[in-house]
Amino acid sequence: MASTFSFGDANAGFQAGIVNGPVNTTFQLPPERPETPPPPSILIPFARDADFVERGTTLDQVHQRCAAPDSRAALVGRGGVGKSQLAIEHAYRTRGRSPETWVFWLHASNAARFEQSYRDIADCVRIAGRLNPKANIFKLVHDWLHGSKERWLLVLDNVDDGRFLFDSQANGQGQPADGSRTAFRPLRTYLPRCERGSILITTRNKEAALTLVENRDIVAVEPMDKVQALALFEKKLGVQQDNGNAVGLAAALEYMPLAIVQAAAYISQRAPRCSVAKYLEEFKKSERKRSSLLTYDNSQLQRDWEAKNSIVVTWQISFEHIQQTRPSAADLLSLMSFFDRQGIPEALIRSRSEHGDAQTSQKAHGDDKWDSDKEDDASQSSANDDTFEHDVVTLRNFCFISVDTNGTSFEMHALVQLATRMWLAAHGKLTQWRQQFISNLCAKFPTGQYENWAVCQALFAHARSAVGQQPEDKSSLAEWATLLYRAAWYAENMGNITDAITLAVKSMKARKKVLGQEHEDTLWSIAMVGLAYTLGGQWDDAEKLFVQVMETCKTKLGADHPNTLTSMANLAATYNNQGRWDDAEKLFVQVAETRKTKLGVDHPDTLTSMAGLAATYRNQGRWDDAEKLFVQVMETSKTKLGVDHPNTLTSMAGLAATYRKQGRWDDAEKLFVQVMETRKTKLGVDHPNTLSTINNLTFT
Repeated sequence: MASTFSFGDANAGFQAGIVNGPVNTTFQLPPERPETPPPPSILIPFARDADFVERGTTLDQVHQRCAAPDSRAALVGRGGVGKSQLAIEHAYRTRGRSPETWVFWLHASNAARFEQSYRDIADCVRIAGRLNPKANIFKLVHDWLHGSKERWLLVLDNVDDGRFLFDSQANGQGQPADGSRTAFRPLRTYLPRCERGSILITTRNKEAALTLVENRDIVAVEPMDKVQALALFEKKLGVQQDNGNAVGLAAALEYMPLAIVQAAAYISQRAPRCSVAKYLEEFKKSERKRSSLLTYDNSQLQRDWEAKNSIVVTWQISFEHIQQTRPSAADLLSLMSFFDRQGIPEALIRSRSEHGDAQTSQKAHGDDKWDSDKEDDASQSSANDDTFEHDVVTLRNFCFISVDTNGTSFEMHALVQLATRMWLAAHGKLTQWRQQFISNLCAKFPTGQYENWAVCQALFAHARSAVGQQPEDKSSLAEWATLLYRAAWYAENMGNITDAITLAVKSMKARKKVLGQEHEDTLWSIAMVGLAYTLGGQWDDAEKLFVQVMETCKTKLGADHPNTLTSMANLAATYNNQGRWDDAEKLFVQVAETRKTKLGVDHPDTLTSMAGLAATYRNQGRWDDAEKLFVQVMETSKTKLGVDHPNTLTSMAGLAATYRKQGRWDDAEKLFVQVMETRKTKLGVDHPNTLSTINNLTFT
């Protein structure tokens, strides 16, 4: 016995009593009613940006590429550089130029959002069969696009990790509707190629872009220029009365659109207590303050809900992706974040662990394994080269670093460096990479002697960056102090008073802490502070330090030790500067005579002390004695050191000054001109010694 009953107007059921045999519970959906196809429209989750700022020819390049039949193009650039904003504007302009063109926006950050975007398209264009749970939504949309009689534009936004486009669909999407288990198709195969369609991709990762477009179809998105950045500030904050601060802040933010919008939102929210000038002042205070300002996250209508509104967090998402997919590239980025942003030498970053722990293998020539070991070393070296090159490509693909024109050094934006260090600190890795940076740089930074100036010059900016990276570990602190001491030596020779004092004082304090007050290296650092003070005209402060070093050296090393003699010569030079010529003469004579005996007459240190004594004679009015000694020092220096060596030039300048005192104006002028021209070339126009020579020539 069976009976039916009703569940309402749209539902019916059947109730059975006792049923003998199988029961088929398959429920058949009623057939879909045909739907009227809608006219072409735009499916995009963002309104057009009223604050959009034109970015040169970028959109013209995109339009040119996307106007071609069956075209694909990609906007590639760092996170926060404005790729999505450009894509939004292009989408609206495309719709404005051609109202009969379909425009679709696809979220392509992961497979789930990509699938949902396809479902949104299917709903928008009312594709038949889309409501069937077994329907392959990707194939339905693909086939509709391929068969469309109207033109269409697909924007794939945030294809930063495109691997999901190449994977088979784990959820069954992509399999045939009849249930047969043929191989699933990768999602990228559902991006149709047809004459009426064009696809625009936005990505931070050039490697991801190259899996979908040709290299020639990549449009690189760079930061704004100054005019564009100021225009964006004006749109967000209104016309600024003090344009100079807006220019300064735009430059400090490296003209990154997201950072500018982020700063503008911060200022606007706190006005009138916060202004562009106040924000810039706070930004410059410290790295900690910059970090705080750059992590400010405010919601923006023109960004996807999944995207971060903080420039720092935006980049750190990319860091984490690199960490997961290529850890060695993340290590390289970590190390590079401590250097000065420009001119990072390849030699300093190739090794991320060799310095300090590299072991030299010593084997007898008769060892049977010798050739095998050499082959293994060569193989390992080749593997390391390959790893390094791949790491560089990865970081360049994410626009985190760039290579200079000669291909041997790298650049990295300062804000990216800051964001990287913040990420390292958050993950407990800051100390590790700070120490590696100091170790690598200390191993390559030479002493400040004349023959090393070219190398010192190339690395000096990186040594300055190390000043703010003082380590806590004693071993690393000792390396840091050595690095700063050598950099101070070079800065003092270059007449760079401010850096010489800063570097020397920090080195001295660190060595006192690690090595003690009377350690030889500590004494060298104290003496370097004295030399830096002398350069700045702080002669009384210099005298106190030189006396301290001299007395300690006499006690620890002996009166005739080379280090003791150097400290005595430094003190004698200070006496000269103070006008204490008799005290200076006494010390210089003692040093000169001892050095002649211990080192030889033509030793550079002996010549330096003789030149100091000659200068003292001149100051005392003993011009003939001064001339005789200066001539001797000059001629020997030319032979031993070269005509353009700084010490030779000093003796020539001293002789010229002596000629002037003697009234031999022509001889003085001739020498001063020669010294001036050489110093301009070797030291630079602004070096104190060059300026002194120019001044002397003026009064000759």
